[in-house]
Amino acid sequence: MKILVIEDELKTLNILKKGLQQAAYDVDVAADGVVGYDKIRDNEYDLILLDLMLPKLSGWELISLTRKFKPSIPLIALTARASVKDRVQGLKLGCDDYIVKPFSFEELLARIEAAIRRHRSSHITELRSADLVLDLLKKIVTRGGRAIELSTKELLILEYLLRNEDKVVTRKMILDNVWKGSLEEDTNVIDVYINYLRNKVDRDFDRQLIHTVRGLGYILRSQGT
Repeated sequence: MKILVIEDELKTLNILKKGLQQAAYDVDVAADGVVGYDKIRDNEYDLILLDLMLPKLSGWELISLTRKFKPSIPLIALTARASVKDRVQGLKLGCDDYIVKPFSFEELLARIEAAIRRHRSSHITELRSADLVLDLLKKIVTRGGRAIELSTKELLILEYLLRNEDKVVTRKMILDNVWKGSLEEDTNVIDVYINYLRNKVDRDFDRQLIHTVRGLGYILRSQGT
């Protein structure tokens, strides 16, 4: 993955470049807003990390310009301007995140990973596991090429299981993500809907994908059983 760092303080720029390269990123750099703008216009990046107080073309202006021709690229502002007003302005202009100097490099890496992950997730049009496919745009589910009709809640639960493939999800996690916490935790509605899903997704197939993990919750296993 390729990251563009736009920072006029050379010591900070070199620290960022070296640290990101050690984290296995391909790094390009610019020391002012005009050079940064040219690089954004002429190249493809997975994320842009920029200071707001840049010479020639400020970070504020650069954010606005970038959003006009590359509206979806992840963009993180890195700045000493810590006021709530500045943060709000940055976010309104189109920043995906806003990190105040001095910063923890470990936190910066985590925020970069999260921004890139969100960007990739927003561009996914289908989810797959084995021969099970969920078309996120058309809200159509097929398994082995056969169409499967699901209710809205069944679709949401299946999507959550697919996004967490091979990971155990608890009943509370499903409640929080599908029902947004509107149901009591001790309800058995999750078990009921999981049973509905199994009857539709697994019952007529040799490989079972949805499994109960006793005492913990459920898991959608890519390999099935």
